[in-house]
Amino acid sequence: MQDTVKLDRALGLWSVVLFGLAYMTPMIVFGTFGALAAASQGTTAMAYLVAAAAILLTAISYGVMARVYPVAGSAYTYARRSISPSIGFLVGWAVLLDYFFLPMVIWLIGAAYLTSAFPAVPTWVWIVGFIAVTTIINVVGIAFANRINFILMLVQLGVLVAFLVLAARYVVALNGPGGLVSVTPFFREGVPFSASVAGAAIAAYSFLGFDAVSTLTEETRDARRTMPKAILIIALAGGLIFIASAYITQLAHPGADFVSVDAAATEIAKAIGGDLFVTIFLATLVVAQFTSGLAAQASVGRLLYAMGRDTVLPASFFGNLHPKWHTPILNLILVGAIGLAALTMDVTTSTSFINFGAFLAFTAVNVSVIALYLKRDQQVRPLGMLIGLIVPTLAAVCDLFLLWNLDEHAKVLGLVWLAVGVAYLAYLTRFFQVAPPEMDFAE
Repeated sequence: MQDTVKLDRALGLWSVVLFGLAYMTPMIVFGTFGALAAASQGTTAMAYLVAAAAILLTAISYGVMARVYPVAGSAYTYARRSISPSIGFLVGWAVLLDYFFLPMVIWLIGAAYLTSAFPAVPTWVWIVGFIAVTTIINVVGIAFANRINFILMLVQLGVLVAFLVLAARYVVALNGPGGLVSVTPFFREGVPFSASVAGAAIAAYSFLGFDAVSTLTEETRDARRTMPKAILIIALAGGLIFIASAYITQLAHPGADFVSVDAAATEIAKAIGGDLFVTIFLATLVVAQFTSGLAAQASVGRLLYAMGRDTVLPASFFGNLHPKWHTPILNLILVGAIGLAALTMDVTTSTSFINFGAFLAFTAVNVSVIALYLKRDQQVRPLGMLIGLIVPTLAAVCDLFLLWNLDEHAKVLGLVWLAVGVAYLAYLTRFFQVAPPEMDFAE
């Protein structure tokens, strides 16, 4: 009989917080700034404020569920145990859309900035190059130490702070110290609030990662207490970083007119810091995008392998490992092939695809809290009506409202993806006669 292998509970509060912040990639606020400024019509700070409010409400529900179910699996596990196995499966299916498109968005943003620096090189060359290099590295197999990721995050934060300081100095040089105090990044004459909400639907992409730390539950000390605190701290810290960054950047470049919307921050970086700074900024952003894409592709490859191993997906394809490198080579190639869709997309549309699955997952977590409260769960009911019912209801409404304001193409693709998921679930469960297979995240 095999020994039961369990994950090491080695992470404390601040280790989890740092992981969440690193996963969010703080510099992503610049990667999507142009698309966000265009969607919000120059009210990026308000867009981030709206997104942060919705995320913080949802973070409270994630904290509650992490306390009730201190196991890995996040939204999939919460919905499966609190609502029903079939709903849990569909939530996991929706989240899979995020995983598929996340590497593509990362590669697209990196390619957009390289194209702005080297306009003679076609964008498709950078996209194909990103995909080819990251796929080869992931197929051969590579592990990045936490120390390397931590150092990279410090570099990102350093460049981010330098960007904001230079932007503030630029604003003062143009408009005096009083120029740093303005409502225009939040409200602009003639711009409807609906534009800021449309921007918020894109801004929420920057927060993806606050919820990802819930998958570390089984590796966290005193997870029932630590995880809820970590999730709230990550969401709050991320919100403050993004709102402050958007505010200063929008002051430095009022409005939403850019040479390239997808590489707007490079244009601003050159204006505020000159050629040397824009070179440092671009190099840091591209390196961050490359390592982020490497990790994202590896993550989705591993998730697909787990789904194949547990027969949630066909094991003959998704459950295979390369005999020499012990990596899910077919899954990694599939993710790379899907990433080629970046050749026909822009940042706005592709981030919306990701947010469709994210908003559905967020809504499911909030509904899970409500379900447990109404079932008089012994851990949720004592939290009272505010945390058990009112907050998750408001959060679910906010999440669905943001989902409704996503790009039309994203909503169509998302609904088609869900329809395919329902059909596949019917097949797996013999038209809902048996429970769907369950993923084992601990393996």
